[in-house]
Amino acid sequence: MVLVAGSANVDFVVRAPHIPAPGETVLGGAFQTFAGGKGANQAVACARAGGVPTHMLLALGSDAFAAPIEASLKSAGVTMHTVRPEGLATGSAFICVDDHAENAITVAPGANACLKAEDLPSLQGFNHLLMQLEIPLDAVLAYAMAAKAADLRVVLNAAPAQALPPGLLTAVDVLVVNEGELRALSGVHGSVAEHLAQLPCPTVVVTLGARGCVAREDGAYFVQTGFAVQAVDTTGAGDTFCGALVAALSQAMPLTDALRRASAAAALACTQMGAQSSVPTSRAVTDFLTQESNQTDAAAISALRHYAGLA
Repeated sequence: MVLVAGSANVDFVVRAPHIPAPGETVLGGAFQTFAGGKGANQAVACARAGGVPTHMLLALGSDAFAAPIEASLKSAGVTMHTVRPEGLATGSAFICVDDHAENAITVAPGANACLKAEDLPSLQGFNHLLMQLEIPLDAVLAYAMAAKAADLRVVLNAAPAQALPPGLLTAVDVLVVNEGELRALSGVHGSVAEHLAQLPCPTVVVTLGARGCVAREDGAYFVQTGFAVQAVDTTGAGDTFCGALVAALSQAMPLTDALRRASAAAALACTQMGAQSSVPTSRAVTDFLTQESNQTDAAAISALRHYAGLA
């Protein structure tokens, strides 16, 4: 069973031909609202794409924006442990998605900024704790230390990139980052493999967009190429990867298999609009992987290893 501690937002999404430059006004197209927030997205992915019992610690305002988030989590089968700080609005994110499915996001934390160490529920029955960095860092550190003491496996998606408090990374068993976050944390120049080697966590996974992902576990390196899909919106793809990865690991799946399943789930998420609304079911991920089972691209694997500095 997995516990996710993290953010929950309502996403305001507008399509535009391109993401505006500073000072530029762009005439957009369709506007929609979705349930989002890195924590809630990952909880939905863990439950829906991963198919495992999932709980979430979250903070919401006492406003109308909380309702669609609660409905989305409930629909995915996530059990909620909700904190409602007085006088604060539910978190929100303003997202522009361009014609190439890339996005730019600005987040107003709202209630998310009020999660405290004492809000952590009982850890009995859980085997993994999954967190991100859209809630206060002191809470993240407190939750990690409590989970470590309770013998849970601690997973941190260190996003958005920021300086981390001393001791946090040493309490993390599995670190998941994108390439920019990896470089910010490692503090060195060099290849992806050289950056991975600098981090103290036993397992580190770096997502590389359409290229796929690379992982280092106990000194060994693994690569998983990306799956080719017709991308519509990449919002939430990284969160879907994290949730599906932790779900697989919580079922004692080998890392290589977990990376493949997480990559497939993330690819499928790119084919639909929204964050939580785009998360595929576990059955959809399994069916997709069945179709892809005999399509090993040696050239793509070689190119990914070369890009990561493993060739």
